[in-house]
Amino acid sequence: MAGVIHIVDDDASFRTAIERRLKKAGYVVATYPSAQHLLDCLPSENELGCILLDVRIPGLSGPELQGRLSEIGSILPIVFLTGYADVQTTVRAIKAGAEDVLTKPVSSEELLAAVERALAHHQLMRGQRNQLEIVRALIAKLTPREREVFELVIRGKTNKQVANALGATERTIKAHRHRVMEKLQVQSLAELVSLAERAGILSSPSGTGQTN
Repeated sequence: MAGVIHIVDDDASFRTAIERRLKKAGYVVATYPSAQHLLDCLPSENELGCILLDVRIPGLSGPELQGRLSEIGSILPIVFLTGYADVQTTVRAIKAGAEDVLTKPVSSEELLAAVERALAHHQLMRGQRNQLEIVRALIAKLTPREREVFELVIRGKTNKQVANALGATERTIKAHRHRVMEKLQVQSLAELVSLAERAGILSSPSGTGQTN
């Protein structure tokens, strides 16, 4: 799986060695001597990729960079590389969303396997993000009244209850509901609820009737 691998490490000789191994395996490689350098030249999410990140870097540390990237919504998977492996660091990094934590020196086999897993995860995440953007774009096409009907229907309200809540007739609500389902390209209430969950309007399948 082709992709761009971003190496962040203050050790120039290590960066060069890893870059050589990855290029030999067919990857495009970008290197950064510090976490700040990567933030200043933020990688595009449009390209399949991942970040190989040293834990202990002068200035902004690896975990701190991980936090910054999370704050700005980056979905680039991070594989940590450390010469000082300890359980606490590993657990903290994985809990914060790291793809893997590898201990230096790392074998080519172990490195490439981790990179492949990270790229596969990025591909999956990008697909999910694209689907989410499509869903939100469809919802944005609803008129204000259709959005009100949508919000009530997905929370289990009947046409009669929606009509009472909005001061309209059931016939009018049925018409609005039909247009909502047409615009959102769904065939059933179950699909409508599922779409609302994906868009973050409903918190979970068991959360019908509640807002986030």
